[in-house]
Amino acid sequence: MSEFIARHIGVTPSAVESMLYELEVDSVEQLISKTVPADILMSRALDVPEALTEVEAIARLRQLASKNKIDNCFIGQGYYGTITPAVIQRNLLENPGWYTSYTPYQPEISQGRLESLLNFQTVITDLTGLDIAGASLLDEATAAAEAMTLAHRSHKGTSNKFLVDSNTHPQTIAVLKTRALPIDIELVVAPIDMFDFEDVFGVLYSYPATTGEIRDLSASINSAKAAGALVVFATDLLALTVIKSPAELGADIAIGSAQRFGVPFGFGGPHAGFMAVRSGLERSLPGRLVGVSKDVHGNVAYRLALQTREQHIRREKATSNICTAQALLANISGMYAAYHGPNGLKQIANRVHSLAFEFASHLDKATDVAFFDTVTFEVANAPAVAQELTTKGILLRVIDEKRLSVAFDETKTSDDVALLVRALNLGPAKAAADNLVGHTRTSDFLTAEVFNRYHSETEMMRYLRKLMDLDLALDRTMIPLGSCTMKLNSATEMAAVTWPEFANIHPYAPAESSAGWLELIRELEADLVEITGYDAVSLQPNAGSQGEFAGLLAISAFHKSRGESHRNICLIPASAHGTNAASAVMAGMKVVVVGCDDGGYVDMQDLQEQIAKYSENLAAIMVTYPSTHGVYEETITEICELVHAAGGQVYVDGANLNALVGVAQPGKFGADVSHLNLHKTFAIPHGGGGPGVGPVAVKAHLAEFLPGNPLGGESSVGAVSAANFGSAGVLPISYAYIRMMGPNGLKSASEISVLSANYIAKKLKNHFPILYTNKSGLIAHECILDLRTITKTSGVTVDDVAKRLMDYGFHAPTMSFPVAGTLMVEPTESESLAEVDRFIDAMISIRAEISAIETGAVEYSDSHLANAPHTAESLLRNPNIEYNQAAAFPNGVVKRHKYWPPVGRIDGAFGDRNLVCTCPDISELAEN
Repeated sequence: MSEFIARHIGVTPSAVESMLYELEVDSVEQLISKTVPADILMSRALDVPEALTEVEAIARLRQLASKNKIDNCFIGQGYYGTITPAVIQRNLLENPGWYTSYTPYQPEISQGRLESLLNFQTVITDLTGLDIAGASLLDEATAAAEAMTLAHRSHKGTSNKFLVDSNTHPQTIAVLKTRALPIDIELVVAPIDMFDFEDVFGVLYSYPATTGEIRDLSASINSAKAAGALVVFATDLLALTVIKSPAELGADIAIGSAQRFGVPFGFGGPHAGFMAVRSGLERSLPGRLVGVSKDVHGNVAYRLALQTREQHIRREKATSNICTAQALLANISGMYAAYHGPNGLKQIANRVHSLAFEFASHLDKATDVAFFDTVTFEVANAPAVAQELTTKGILLRVIDEKRLSVAFDETKTSDDVALLVRALNLGPAKAAADNLVGHTRTSDFLTAEVFNRYHSETEMMRYLRKLMDLDLALDRTMIPLGSCTMKLNSATEMAAVTWPEFANIHPYAPAESSAGWLELIRELEADLVEITGYDAVSLQPNAGSQGEFAGLLAISAFHKSRGESHRNICLIPASAHGTNAASAVMAGMKVVVVGCDDGGYVDMQDLQEQIAKYSENLAAIMVTYPSTHGVYEETITEICELVHAAGGQVYVDGANLNALVGVAQPGKFGADVSHLNLHKTFAIPHGGGGPGVGPVAVKAHLAEFLPGNPLGGESSVGAVSAANFGSAGVLPISYAYIRMMGPNGLKSASEISVLSANYIAKKLKNHFPILYTNKSGLIAHECILDLRTITKTSGVTVDDVAKRLMDYGFHAPTMSFPVAGTLMVEPTESESLAEVDRFIDAMISIRAEISAIETGAVEYSDSHLANAPHTAESLLRNPNIEYNQAAAFPNGVVKRHKYWPPVGRIDGAFGDRNLVCTCPDISELAEN
């Protein structure tokens, strides 16, 4: 075993022997043979490069980075140079306390990141002037698409027409086209003075325009409102510090990117997209929404609000398929705003605008129109001029044959203006009046204390530490979430993410400036093709949900190319992820649910009946493998054969790929397409709810239907994100993971995941029934603990167990998914036997607490379970010393390392009834 593999895989060889002994199997190979169907097992090793050491991996990444060229970039087009404050980079972006945390579904142990996301939401609402903002979306282009579908859902008429300002970023228009087509939205892209508002449900305006102008939109907006259309603004946060807010101009919805608030280019992402809406639209808002509530003691507490919008609850009726955010990046942007404060942001904005105006004063009539940071000007043979400047290390944007544009940002100085003037051979500056007159913002923003206090590095450092200490992340404890694969994100894998040679490359930089990126991407694509057994892969989808959507679009396009566009039925097992159904609807398909049998497998009789019923219109089946029930279904190849025989395609959800790598290949056992979760299987950290990367891999016959370049390319499907390679900035993590694990390490990771899960199941089965196993009594990489009978006999629910685990210093397993009243546990390969045993001991101790309730020794209402989690403050108020001792320090908790939950159990219903989604006034909240 190589040096890195031994450090990534937490279970030592001697521990493996102990676990095998417990399971009564002779070897890991025997365990795998008893869990994985023989007809899908790989008979050879993966053909990926042999494992590198950590030193060798860093050297290889340095080599790739050196092939990138950091030019003087003026491209703009939604991506801008920015300076990440060092205090934020070191204490947030590069801090595992922030980047290894999970989505804050357990709010009591997520108060720090929830407060930070509330800050982000406040930035968005204050700058847009709208009432409610979400906790981030995937990027600006997909946010625009979400705004379009939100407007469509919310419009009271029957119109399917959506107008788009032609002076909008081309990548945004490309993604809008992709999203509109499958659901029969008529997208009309035109200049705003040519808009026809008859029978229109929504209108998107760009403010500022992609070419930089800030236009008087009032007449057009008035016409849109008179027609009953919802008004969407695509906008820029830095510009909004000095120009009127969208709400002042009549917007119902505002979208954009928070990238320029401290998040580097990263060759396209990850960056936090945003959406804000007026009051009345909040229940249709896609993604996550942080709200203010209170705990059982009456203290202010934060939580995710209005979760009934979630895909796992509403499935095909969900408002969106997005189940991730860009939480880590939203936190960075929110802290950037807090660090600079309103005055600091305005100073940055005014300086950026002054640079743009200084440049424009050298051009004929360029200052006659209002602009913020981007200046568009005419020049003979614009592509040739831009190419000539590229050879000098200056990147400009080509608008068309006769126009170029330059965009300024906070990294630019007057020297850069002078450089452009010389390079373009411009004349002397001409006197002109500031062209923002009439557009200037007069309303206040960011008045909350958080944006007016933490302006020194000392204060910001302490604030970040204070919030981090409120949370439980992977740097403190195992996070045993089924279906989420919370594994080690090694420091070596993470190292290259912030290197300037990777971080400071614009996504639309020419190939000669991004050669290192392109080489890394080609190698990573090849590795993923080999690992999955498919023939081609696209890294463009910037979340698993987008990968699902892209895969289903490929299937639809394939059927259409064969003259079978009528195939629109998507079969989905009842156990599937909720995003599957939502994605199918987005792709224009109709969902038909296939039942599961008592063993947790797809009900083959029901499947055959549904296939027979819908054979003429069958488009696809979506299955998760191993199944969401935590077993390797013996019938997977038969499922594939049945669907293929009926003319359909097989989509395998890659959420559980951590149990397949090096063991079995979906592309070889019958599947046609999968999305992969790089943020699960391939070590990209969850970051408190994102970034995610969801590449889509396909067999050869679907390769031509992979997502196309958003700036134009050979694809009949179109683009699904704003950048050709999606959230490329985090791809070095997965690249390094695969390179350091090599073929043996990748396989071993899958094997140890299965071993650890089966070990947990064996140790706990006499305390909690294991819901699903195979014919050998074994499971895949996750196990489902069934609490339903326990709940009937004791009153203790999965929520009680989840909250009590916090007192033990653990994050809860996945609750009530895929089966209500159960806990799904996934240990991953990076946890040691000691940590796995600590979790097992905690669960056994909790079972003893439940037994005391069952026997009547303790009343449920007086139990530690009913009152968990316990804060230090609540125990200080309780005179019952015996109760307090067991509440605070249950079996296995070391006193000196105790984690104290900062709040008690949170009242979710209160938060939904009294929806507050921005930084609250504590005195006002107390009045409720």
